[in-house]
Amino acid sequence: MAGIKEIRTKITSVQNTSKITKAMEMVAASKMRKAQERMRAGRPYATKVREIAAHLMQAHPDYAHPYMIERETVKGVGIVVITTDKGLCGGLNTNIMRLVLTRIKEFTEQGIKVQATALGNKGLGVLTRINANLVSQEIQLGDTPQLDRLIGAIKVQIDDFVEGKIDAVYLATNRFINTMKQEPSFVRLLPLPTGLEDPWQEGDTLVVGSDETIQSSYGWDYLYEPDAEAVIDDLLMRYVEGLVYQAVAENMASEQSARMVAMKAASDNAMKVIDELQLVYNKTRQAAITKEISEIVGGAAAVSG
Repeated sequence: MAGIKEIRTKITSVQNTSKITKAMEMVAASKMRKAQERMRAGRPYATKVREIAAHLMQAHPDYAHPYMIERETVKGVGIVVITTDKGLCGGLNTNIMRLVLTRIKEFTEQGIKVQATALGNKGLGVLTRINANLVSQEIQLGDTPQLDRLIGAIKVQIDDFVEGKIDAVYLATNRFINTMKQEPSFVRLLPLPTGLEDPWQEGDTLVVGSDETIQSSYGWDYLYEPDAEAVIDDLLMRYVEGLVYQAVAENMASEQSARMVAMKAASDNAMKVIDELQLVYNKTRQAAITKEISEIVGGAAAVSG
C-alpha cells in the first residue's frame, strides 16, 4: 500500500488537474455560444445558395460552367478534410478521420486516385502518417473562419478539378446537431449535386453517394443580366465559398461543444478519483495511527511487566 505522503501527492495532483479541466470547460462554453451563433447565422445563406445552384443544374442554361459538368468516369477525387487544431475534444477528430479513411479505402479499391487537403492540424497529422497525397494545407484557423485563408487552400483542389486532373471534390467535416451530438459528414462539393438535399439542415439524414435526389416539380429557367456566363461564374464561386465557410463553421461549433462536454466529464471523473484517494488516505492514516498506539501500549506493557 502506498504511503501517506504519496497518496497526499496524488490527491494534490488530481486537484490541480481538476482546476485546469474546469477552466477549460468554462472557456469552451463561452466560445461555444459564439461558434453556434456564427454557425446558425451562416446556415440560411449556405442553404439558399445550394438550392439556387441545384435549380440551376435543372434549368440547363446555354452556358455550361465546369463546376456543373458531371464526369462520365471518375479517375481521381479530391477530399478536403476539416478537423481541429487542438485536441481534448473527445472523439470528434477520431470519428471524422475514421470516415475519411474509410472513403479513401473505398476509392482506392475502385482504382480511383485520391488527393487531400487538410484544414486543421489533427487531420494534417493523420494524413501525413498514412502518406496520403497531400496537395495543400491550412492550420491554426483560430476561433473564427477566415474565408481568404480557406479559399487559398481549397483553390488547389478546384483548379485541379477544372483542369481535369480530378473528377470530383468532397468535403469531410463534423456537422453540428446539438451540444451533445456532432455527426461526421462527407459532402460532395464539385461537381454540383443535382439534388436539393441540404447537409446543414438539422434532423435530416445525409446519404453520401446515393443516386436518389430530391427532384422539384417545377421547371426552372432564368433570365441572366448582363449574361449567363458572368452571373453563373459569380454564383458558383459564391456557392463554393459558402459551403466551405459553413463546413468550417460547423466543425468549430462541434469542436467547442465536444470540448466542453469532454472537460466536464474529466472534471467529474477527477472528483471521483479524489474521493477514492481520500478514502484510501484516511484508511492508511488510521492504520498508521493504530500501529503507533499498539507499539506504545506494547512498549508500556513490557516496561511495567
